[in-house]
Amino acid sequence: MTEQEFLPEHFLNRELSWLEFNRRVLEEAESPDVPLLERVKFLSIFSSNLDEFFMVRVSGLREQAFEDGAPQDYSPDGLRALQQLERVAQRTKELVAAQYRCWNEQIVPQLAEQKIRILTPSQLAPEHHAILDKFFNERAYPILTPMAVDPAHPSPRFHNRGLYLAARLRRHSGLGPKNLFGVVQLPQVLPRLVTLSQGEEQLYIMLEDAVGMRLAELFGGAEVVNHTYFRATRDSDIELLEQEADDMLQVIEDRLKARQRGQVVRLEVSANGDEELIREIVEPENVREGTSAGDSYSEVYRIPGPLDLTALMELLKMPGREHLRDTPFTPQQPRGRGQRGKEDLFAAIRRHDILLHHPYDAFDAVVEFVSRAAVDPNVLAIKQTLYRTSGDSPVTRALIQAAENGKHVTALVELKARFDEENNVGWARKLERAGVHVVFGFLDLKTHCKISLIVRQEGQTLRRYVHLGTGNYNPNTALIYTDLGLFTADEETTADASALFNLLTGYSQGHKWKKLVVAPTDLHRRTVELIEEQTKRAKEGLPSRILAKLNSLVDYRVIEALYRAGQAGVPVDLIIRGICGLRPGIPGFSENIRVRSIVDRFLEHSRIYIFGPHEDCRIYLASADWMPRNFYRRVEVMFPVEAPDLRERILGEILPAYLRDNVKARIVLPDGTHKRVEIGENETRHRCQEELLAVRPGMLPIETNGTPDTNGAAFFAAASREV
Repeated sequence: MTEQEFLPEHFLNRELSWLEFNRRVLEEAESPDVPLLERVKFLSIFSSNLDEFFMVRVSGLREQAFEDGAPQDYSPDGLRALQQLERVAQRTKELVAAQYRCWNEQIVPQLAEQKIRILTPSQLAPEHHAILDKFFNERAYPILTPMAVDPAHPSPRFHNRGLYLAARLRRHSGLGPKNLFGVVQLPQVLPRLVTLSQGEEQLYIMLEDAVGMRLAELFGGAEVVNHTYFRATRDSDIELLEQEADDMLQVIEDRLKARQRGQVVRLEVSANGDEELIREIVEPENVREGTSAGDSYSEVYRIPGPLDLTALMELLKMPGREHLRDTPFTPQQPRGRGQRGKEDLFAAIRRHDILLHHPYDAFDAVVEFVSRAAVDPNVLAIKQTLYRTSGDSPVTRALIQAAENGKHVTALVELKARFDEENNVGWARKLERAGVHVVFGFLDLKTHCKISLIVRQEGQTLRRYVHLGTGNYNPNTALIYTDLGLFTADEETTADASALFNLLTGYSQGHKWKKLVVAPTDLHRRTVELIEEQTKRAKEGLPSRILAKLNSLVDYRVIEALYRAGQAGVPVDLIIRGICGLRPGIPGFSENIRVRSIVDRFLEHSRIYIFGPHEDCRIYLASADWMPRNFYRRVEVMFPVEAPDLRERILGEILPAYLRDNVKARIVLPDGTHKRVEIGENETRHRCQEELLAVRPGMLPIETNGTPDTNGAAFFAAASREV
């Protein structure tokens, strides 16, 4: 195959590709093979994903399209910002329509079959009215605030993602005008699903319906002509300008307050809402409706059901109904800890590198790594990056304890971790008060690498221990995200880790990296170089192979390098959960490149990069995807896996499971859409997450059709030879 020129039509639009990923999330909600309450969960995740997409990505496109002088992002597919907005809106409305068909036509009837019902006001029995009277009078009424809108009462600033009732009211006597437009915010301190009964039959009513029934009382006896519900999504991306950031902690706190006041980028309204009432909401916010000549872009979304289905997560909190949920499991102690995991962790790491695969391997080992160091008299120093942490973080508590025990503790807290800023600000304050040396990284770079370094006195020498990971130091997400981590005491790796912290805390430069590949200095160059090495091997007639598992592939130069590799004959297999800007499988152009995406019970979050055939390949794990932001606007780390048994675990156990999945895998097609892998008539059923759960003794029993192929190394080697 001859090398060809790369044109815009060779690239997929990143925003539309992301929407196709969210379509795969929605497919899990639509699947009858997924337990019912887990389907509800996927509906909620679909909505949550869309919220963030609009707050960040759509808001950026909107700025480029409509604000004079706004900087323009380069889109390799050639679409201008307004074109992208129009296509995003069209596709989003198609997906939202499918989401509510799933909710209204599938989930609601099936919940009812399980005696779980969300009632409408017309379905309430007298005993339900009595429960609502008590709820309204004792809990809701003291909190709710009716707001009239007229010249004396300007329209309130509707909060980002806040749910509101809007009403047209008529007053026959008393103060104020006879005809009113009023709004009521439904505060988050009230439950979105109001419980009406528990036990064998679980009954709820939506909060908006419960309050909507009492609007006349809230507005002092006014006649309610009509009412509707609405929800505004605002531009919520935080950009830090260097000249503003003398005190980054204060800047972040100020920007969190400003987040509520960004421009509206999406307005959701009830599909049956009165148009004149909706006009009262739209006009003050300057929301685009696509009604003017030549402007088809509309930011108004008419929703045929409850707004904001993220609230459905509350259903997962109901007691019982275990048959409607995923089977629970217990993560196991990582391999390499000695008999029954009783060996001292530091001794185990000294003896051999340890690979962790979460959630199959317990995150407890990572927590133990830091918490044991906090009380170990031989530990002198702990250095830690924190990008996203849990609300009650055991890692952060261990750092506080270590500082109180007199150890030298440094924590790099990334205040710009999107939508976790408030949580991280709080932890930064607590760490500072405890005596931890807290730094916030660089003004113009996010610190996204996941690394923990411990310095320990052992006899007459100092020994360093490192944990490197693909995911965050968060024990909660470690139960639902797949990630990989590595414990090592390798001298070159730990020396690199020390140099990395010196770079982060003191701009120390000039270190010659031995094992770690670091962004923004070297990761992009090295990634392209590793791809080109395989291209060269293929051109010389030598065995070659590229296999990458990642969240997103966007960087056009990496995509071009992959195209060249495929055209030279390199077999390229990509496992990409989310965005993919590469068009695979184009005859005569990218036919040697295959892309699959897996959406299942656990969020696929690990990044694994393989360059070369099975016997002598290079294996890297990383905190970074192949995106410009990871290469140039973040501090990231890619690190090698060198121990033979750990390499074999990745090549022979983990990756083959993903490559043979024919239950949850989708094949990405040249146009960016996808199709499920088809199971042949005599083919064994393979679901990678089931098989990875079942491969560990003591994990939950999994019912499978057929026996997992245990000869993973042979599978990988065979796949390496396929073209």
